[in-house]
Amino acid sequence: MPATPNSASQSPLTGCPYRLDGTGSDIHGEAAALRDRGPATRVVLPGLPDTIPAWSVTDPGLIRRLLTLPDISKDAHQHWPAYVNGTVPADWPLRIWVDVRNALSAYGTEHRRLRRPLAAAFASRRVRALIPQIEEIARTLLDEVAAAGPDQVVDLREKFAWRLPLLVVNVLLGVPDDLHDDFRDAVGALFVTNSTPEAAAAAGKRAYELIWQLVERKRKTPGDDVTSALVAAHGEGELSDQELADSFVLLIGAGHETTVNLLDHAVTNLLTHPDQLHQAASGHTPWEQVIDEALRLEAPIATIIMRFAVRDVTDETTGITFAKGDAMVINYAAVGRDPDVHGHDADRFDPSRPTAHQHLSFGHGAHMCLGAELARIEARIALDALFTRFPNMRLAVEAEQLRPLPSFISNGHQSLPVRLGQPTA
Repeated sequence: MPATPNSASQSPLTGCPYRLDGTGSDIHGEAAALRDRGPATRVVLPGLPDTIPAWSVTDPGLIRRLLTLPDISKDAHQHWPAYVNGTVPADWPLRIWVDVRNALSAYGTEHRRLRRPLAAAFASRRVRALIPQIEEIARTLLDEVAAAGPDQVVDLREKFAWRLPLLVVNVLLGVPDDLHDDFRDAVGALFVTNSTPEAAAAAGKRAYELIWQLVERKRKTPGDDVTSALVAAHGEGELSDQELADSFVLLIGAGHETTVNLLDHAVTNLLTHPDQLHQAASGHTPWEQVIDEALRLEAPIATIIMRFAVRDVTDETTGITFAKGDAMVINYAAVGRDPDVHGHDADRFDPSRPTAHQHLSFGHGAHMCLGAELARIEARIALDALFTRFPNMRLAVEAEQLRPLPSFISNGHQSLPVRLGQPTA
């Protein structure tokens, strides 16, 4: 294998790097293999052969320590030498994840500046005020789903798990109804990690076209929504053009994809564990415990890219040194199933598990997900409404036949075919 730039040659974990699978065909098998190689190991990212080396970090303790260190940055523009020097190919299909200038990719005071207006949008009072609208959205979607009949196969991901979070985000952002479907298609394409360079470029271009359509509409007719607030901040010089557009990439992507996959996996696991479904539907197991266990077992974002060492960083517990400029990705899928934390049955769905809440599926530290409370509220409302309405629902295929998304970042299914069964009156 070629030498890895900026690698920590003194680490015992160097050597032939593990090539991450951009198709996402076996996220948990890959996470287990990476965990077996140590708390962090060298990898090559998908997209272009042998050109994007990084560390994959899988150990929960190490991740927590790294994500709270000021010497670990998310800003490629400052702290990734390969990016700054122009050696990261312009057509790398995952480049949008480091090109963006928003709170997800910022560092230090810039991160705080870009996060501030988003934090206001996700303040607890504002999020909780959305509960009646979320309940109404859930009822409306389930009415539409019910039109299929009890024995007809329905793609519950497409008809419910995908649409509910998108409609909620659109309420928050003030997205007009006629743009809903276009945003749905554009958002999903950004998370595909086995795209050709041409397809990835087209997906990014389409997403930005829609964002600027939304911005122009809100400039003409502002409302009481997050988009209008961000447009106003841009008008006052608080955000650049790129920061404005990229803040929407973050809001739409992170605010939607995580919740879709949470609902997808929660439903799948409840349908394949009818005893656990009975406990939840009857009120014996709170929905909050079900949600935490689903988040632990199936992290909605399996791997997040990227972070960078601002200087040489040696972790005293593991002895691993990350050299200045080293890139790293955080494997949340591995964290949720770590047997040292969750026991020998960490691969089993069990909402009564005492460690269910000890996951990192919403991140950790300064970049912890702003939408975590909203995602939990959406999931609680959606699951309760779904299984109250359709207590006899079942999968239409074997669980093993469900196809994963073509992504090592986004952990979900391409479809979730179910038979609704006889609904309640």
